[in-house]
Amino acid sequence: MATDTQGSAVDDHALGQPADADSLAQREEELHKARLSAKAKRKLRKSSSRDSGSGRESFSESADGGCSKGKMGDKKSRSGKGRGLPKKGGAGGKGVWGAAAQVYDVEQPDIHDPNYDDDKQGETVYQTVVPELDDSEFEKAVTPIIQEYFQHGDTKEVATLLRQMNLGSKKSKLPFLSVSMSLEGKASHRELISRLLADLSGKQLLTEDVAGAFDQLLRDLPDLILDTPEAPQMVGQFVARAMADHVLAAEFLDSYKGKVDCEQTRQALDKAAVLLSMNRGMRLDNVWGVGGGLRPVKQLVKEMNLLLKEYLQSTDTAEAELCLRNLEVPHFHHELVYEAVVMALESNSGNASDLIVKLLKSLWESGFVTLDQMNRGFKRVFDAMPEISLDVPNSYSRLKGFVELCHQQGVVTKALQEQCPTRDDRSSVDDGTRNCIAEAAQ
Repeated sequence: MATDTQGSAVDDHALGQPADADSLAQREEELHKARLSAKAKRKLRKSSSRDSGSGRESFSESADGGCSKGKMGDKKSRSGKGRGLPKKGGAGGKGVWGAAAQVYDVEQPDIHDPNYDDDKQGETVYQTVVPELDDSEFEKAVTPIIQEYFQHGDTKEVATLLRQMNLGSKKSKLPFLSVSMSLEGKASHRELISRLLADLSGKQLLTEDVAGAFDQLLRDLPDLILDTPEAPQMVGQFVARAMADHVLAAEFLDSYKGKVDCEQTRQALDKAAVLLSMNRGMRLDNVWGVGGGLRPVKQLVKEMNLLLKEYLQSTDTAEAELCLRNLEVPHFHHELVYEAVVMALESNSGNASDLIVKLLKSLWESGFVTLDQMNRGFKRVFDAMPEISLDVPNSYSRLKGFVELCHQQGVVTKALQEQCPTRDDRSSVDDGTRNCIAEAAQ
């Protein structure tokens, strides 16, 4: 029994020896691999600060298979061909704004960039671009300016307004439109247009622009005479005045010699040639006559007296009003009232006073003579009664009856009627003056 037990123990010992030898060899091999792996990792950590490419190649070869996990967090090139530097020179990675001490050049803004903003690109220069007027817009914009110019007569104001517009190729239409409008107006309007062309010439209008406008006017004369029968003579006067003011070239008339077939155009050119030959070397400032307030006072008084005498013969109030309107002196209408009242006082005709009252009533109701001008004319008569009474002995009584008739017709107010002087007023004034002189003598 014992022997059996010992024999089995010996067998087990004999069988365990080779098993222990195999396990020891396996352990040694594992330890050897672990040492190699640890050594490779240490070398890999040391080579991260080196620049040698050959060293990394050797490490990559030696670390193959054993250090694959170590390369998972490595930011260096895995191809083995780099210099061992960090990616993007250390400027890559999350939360990195670039390499240290890197200076960026100023980039020009791209206008095609969706985030491009005009207001943030430094100093911006804005330039107003005025589009050129077309034909319909030109007439709508310029016509009111010319109409207002007929009222104020300031060429600088017109020049300022035109400077704000882009006339472009339509500059020649400005003289054409202004002259056409003045043909239907008064002589003073034509004088204003001649001055306007002279002031704008060389600044906003060229000689070629004015010449083109007058060429068009001469061609349109057959149509212009339908509304203005005197258009050929007026256009000829405009041409002569423009040439005298050096707005048109001296060769303008010569360019039409032998080339005119229209009778109206020939009349206009002949009129211009006659005026220039009569005033050679002189300005034709009075080609349109002296208008309005530019006339001497004596001439205006003479024309108003002539107007009243013609009215007493014709008794046509409309014609008298038209003649007064053509004088263009609304500030001097009180002179007409004064002359009319004096003429009524001095007239021996029975119906002269009635006709004068009829004329004053017509002028008052039409609004052509204002209240101020009417009152001023009557007050001038009141103040001049001492001198008038020397020539007209019964002038005070006549004046009282005339003023009462005017008040009945609504020409004068009640307050103005009460201011009418009488001979008794004059006597009381004279007595007071005599008493003062007597007291001073004592």
